[in-house]
Amino acid sequence: QVQLVESGGGLVQPGGSLRLSCTASGSIFGIYRYAMGWYRQAPGKQRELVAAITSGFSTNYADSVKGRFTISRDNAKNTVYLQMNSLKPEDTAVYYCNAHYGPSSSNYWGQGTQVTVSS
Repeated sequence: QVQLVESGGGLVQPGGSLRLSCTASGSIFGIYRYAMGWYRQAPGKQRELVAAITSGFSTNYADSVKGRFTISRDNAKNTVYLQMNSLKPEDTAVYYCNAHYGPSSSNYWGQGTQVTVSS
């Protein structure tokens, strides 16, 4: 069993910042082999990729968050982060952490954390 637990969500005003964390535990034997990603799903919309980081620390971002969000990982802590700055109301969504390991087709999701950007 593998568990991904997100934290750090909440209510923030437009222009504010939040940092999300996702910590892996269980039979994952360390996240260093995994590509890690943050996805989000707003009400009535499909889940979309926000940011991803490979095992080699390459990153990619959705166009809508480039320059505002930063994904990082600390393999020693089995944790991936999403620093979100200059938040906008359209960033409001449930944010999900994902771990993916291609050679075994392993794919895990966290339970999600709510981010609400509102004045």
